[in-house]
Amino acid sequence: MLGDIMIIFDFLTQDEIDDLPDDDPQAAFVTFVRIAQRRLGERVSRIDDGDSAGWDERNEARLGFMNVAIAAAKKYEIEPFASLAVPRVNDFGNDEHRQFKQDLDHYLTQLLLDNSSRSKKDSVTISPQVRDSIRTYAFHLRKLIEDAGDLDEAKRQVLLRRLTDFEAELDKKRLSLLAVTTLAITIAGAPGALWSSAEVANKLLTNILRTVGEAKVADDAARLLPPSTPPMTLSAPRPTGKDTVKTIPARPSETDDDIPF
Repeated sequence: MLGDIMIIFDFLTQDEIDDLPDDDPQAAFVTFVRIAQRRLGERVSRIDDGDSAGWDERNEARLGFMNVAIAAAKKYEIEPFASLAVPRVNDFGNDEHRQFKQDLDHYLTQLLLDNSSRSKKDSVTISPQVRDSIRTYAFHLRKLIEDAGDLDEAKRQVLLRRLTDFEAELDKKRLSLLAVTTLAITIAGAPGALWSSAEVANKLLTNILRTVGEAKVADDAARLLPPSTPPMTLSAPRPTGKDTVKTIPARPSETDDDIPF
């Protein structure tokens, strides 16, 4: 039945689509498929496939999943799925769904493991003591921003939001280096002629960067990570003479007294 065919908004909401990573095709595709698979499972679990109508509804839902997964692969250039053709309705059945699911799971496993490795290179584990030190620097930085009388109010709110985002990242198991970089760029653009406490702000920011940098060096040394790794090549689940899989490049990996200097 045409009304039972699942379309893109049956699998992901507009907000979920908007929240997909912009700068990491692998991570975006994995997230897309993970959400879509969950929605497919929820739909199929409500279907009574005891008759032909129920069977058709389940089959169409599965075909809808394959359709949007291939479309997402084309957007993010994830091979070999970007080159697959979506079967016609009459040519799609249980065998085709099972084969597609198995192949997709095979590649997703590789992508997930690769994303995890890259995430560790772009983040750092910090001890409670180091975390407390960074929080102290951030606290004094917030006070400077709040008390700066010569700082434009719009700029003040931007700085405070960036600082709040950074402090939220400190609550996570690993601190994102992108969050550190974003904070540094934002703060570095504000001092100078804009506010009188620029020298103190720069000193606090330098302390944050130095502390995170030292933690990153120790973290990498403990895990014996090489400075860089070549892009990952996804391999096919069944080696054949004709199968070719494109290399998907990994994203480049993109710190006293009352004032704790």
